[in-house]
Amino acid sequence: QVQLVESGGGLVQPGGSLRLSCAASGFIFSRYAMNWYRQRPGEERELVAAITGIGGNTNYADSVKGRFTISRDNAKNTVYLQMNSLKPEDTAVYYCNGRIRGRSEWGQGTQVTVSS
Repeated sequence: QVQLVESGGGLVQPGGSLRLSCAASGFIFSRYAMNWYRQRPGEERELVAAITGIGGNTNYADSVKGRFTISRDNAKNTVYLQMNSLKPEDTAVYYCNGRIRGRSEWGQGTQVTVSS
């Protein structure tokens, strides 16, 4: 029933920007904190950003702090990740995540490639 569907990934040049979206359904969206994770090949999945249900508090990995912004629009059941000043090391599959009704739920992932 819970669905998280990411979009917005793609190929971008270093220094460029992308905005990822995660469309959520199957739960009362505003009650849950939401997260963005990423995973590089051969690497552990890494928490990138988190946002509380109302959106009043956010947290970021040190590697993206100052460059990425997580936000949400509860009226649209959507969480966003605005990524600016992208670096090659940001290349990864990005996943939307939330712990919904006691279960960790994941989107399908969207590929972000930062390359010249």
